[in-house]
Amino acid sequence: MPWTYIVRCSDDSYYVGSTWDIDARLWQHNHSDELGAAYTRGRRPVTLVWSGWFDRIEDAYAFEKRVQGWSRRKREALMRDDYAALPDLARRAAVQRRAGGREDASGG
Repeated sequence: MPWTYIVRCSDDSYYVGSTWDIDARLWQHNHSDELGAAYTRGRRPVTLVWSGWFDRIEDAYAFEKRVQGWSRRKREALMRDDYAALPDLARRAAVQRRAGGREDASGG
């Protein structure tokens, strides 16, 4: 079954990936110098903090690429299953500051 996953590294950073076999992939991240990602090799041990399964590997990979572009705060909202927070966290900080200073959508 295809998965997208997030692991927390020993330096408290996050790594996002996708795989067919999540158990085998976690073992690779923690033990294999040939098969584990270069990013996680120097940040072991890693711990699984979120995973989601997909019907197709293409969907898991597409979601991986999407989440890789997210901020730390947005990834952490996903890990908490706080889906309501995701739209607000999708905005750039400058857009959030401008929107926060308005009384309504018309700017008045």
